Amino acid sequence: MPDTPKVILLIENSRQFGRDLLRGIAQYSKLHRPWNVYRLPPYYLDVSSRAQKIEISHLADWGANGVIMREVASVDDVLALGIPTIISFSSNKVSQYPEVPKLLTDDYSVGRMGAEHLLERGFKQFAFVDYFDFYWSDARGRGFCDVVADAGFTVHYYRQPATVHQRLWDIEQKVMIEWLRELPKPVGLMSCIDERSQDVIEACKQAGVRVPEEIAIIGGDNDELICELSNPQLSSVAVGGVQAGYEAARVLDQLMKGQTPEKTVIPVRATHVVTRHSTDVLAVNDPEVAEALRFIRSAIQRPIQVEDVAEHVSMTRQGLNKKFNKSIGRSIHDEIALARIHYVKRLLIETNMTVSDIARAAGQLELKQLSRFFKKHTGASPLEFRRRTAAHQGARSGP
Repeated sequence: MPDTPKVILLIENSRQFGRDLLRGIAQYSKLHRPWNVYRLPPYYLDVSSRAQKIEISHLADWGANGVIMREVASVDDVLALGIPTIISFSSNKVSQYPEVPKLLTDDYSVGRMGAEHLLERGFKQFAFVDYFDFYWSDARGRGFCDVVADAGFTVHYYRQPATVHQRLWDIEQKVMIEWLRELPKPVGLMSCIDERSQDVIEACKQAGVRVPEEIAIIGGDNDELICELSNPQLSSVAVGGVQAGYEAARVLDQLMKGQTPEKTVIPVRATHVVTRHSTDVLAVNDPEVAEALRFIRSAIQRPIQVEDVAEHVSMTRQGLNKKFNKSIGRSIHDEIALARIHYVKRLLIETNMTVSDIARAAGQLELKQLSRFFKKHTGASPLEFRRRTAAHQGARSGP
C-alpha cells in the first residue's frame, strides 16, 4: 500500500452526526498519516442512487485502498470493490453484512439518557414522540419507556401515522396539536430526533401550550443548528460522533495495513445531555423543595452541605429530606451530588479549564477528591469523560 492511502468517504453530511464522523476521520488522518480522500459530489449536483452506482463503478479505476460509508443505497456495489470497508447504517440492514466492520449506534442509550434527564428535573408525567417505521426511533422509545417504567411511571406514546398522506405535516400537525392539548401537565417529553422536536415545538405553539412550563422537550443527536435555531432552544442528547469517526478511521487504517483490528464493531453511544431552554424548568409542586433546588443550583460553586440547604429554606434537615424524597425521590445529599456532577460535566464539555481548576470551581474540591467522586457517579474519570465528549469541543488541556 502507498504511503498516502486512497480512501473513499461515502458519508452524507447534512446532519450533525455525519459531519462529526467526518471530523473524527479528519482528526485521525491529521494525527497519523494523510489520506487522499474521495467523496461523492454534494446533493445539489443531483447525486441520485443511480448516479452513485455509476460513480462507484469508476472508483475501481482510482485504486482506492479503503472505504467508510453511511446511508449508501448501493452497499453491494461498494463491497464488490473488494477493499477494506466500514459500514455505518441508520437501519437494521446492517445485520445483512455480519462480516463487515461496522459503526453501531446505541439508540437505546439515547432514549435512556433523555428519560433520566427529565426524571432529574422532577417530572412524573412523560411522553415520547416517534417517527414511523425507523428502527432507531423504536430503540430510543424503548430506552425512554424502560427508564420511566423503572421509576414507577408510564409514558404517553405518540406514534406517527402509518400512511404517507396522514404524515403530510399540514394534516399530521392537527392530530399532534390535539394530542398535546390532552396530555396531562406538566409533562416531560422526548422526541426521537431533533427534527421531530421542532415539529413538537411548533405544534405546541399552535396548541397554546407553553414550553418548557407545561411541556419540557428534549430531542436526540444534538444537531446544534437545529437546536439553537429552535424557539425556545432545544435540549438534546448528544452522541459521540467524532470519537466514532476517529475509531472507524483507526480500524480502517489497520485493515489497509493488513493487520487484524482489535475490534470490528465500533459503538456510538449517548455521551451527555446539552441542556437548553426547552427543559430549563423544575417540575416540582412543593415550594420549599423548589426553592431548595434553586439554591443548590445557584450555590454549587461553593462547598455547600445539607445543613446549608435546610437553613436556606428555614427547615430542619430531617423535615426537608422527607419533602425531597416525596417530591423527587432523592435526598438532599444526592441532589447536591447530582448538581455538582452536572456542573463538572458542563465545565469539562464547554471550557478548556484544567481538571484541577474545575475541582476548585466545583466547591473547592481537591483533584483526587473530584476524580473519585466523578468516577463513582459516572463510571469514568474526568479526563476520560472529556475525551468521550470532545466530539463537540475539539482538543482539551491536561490535568
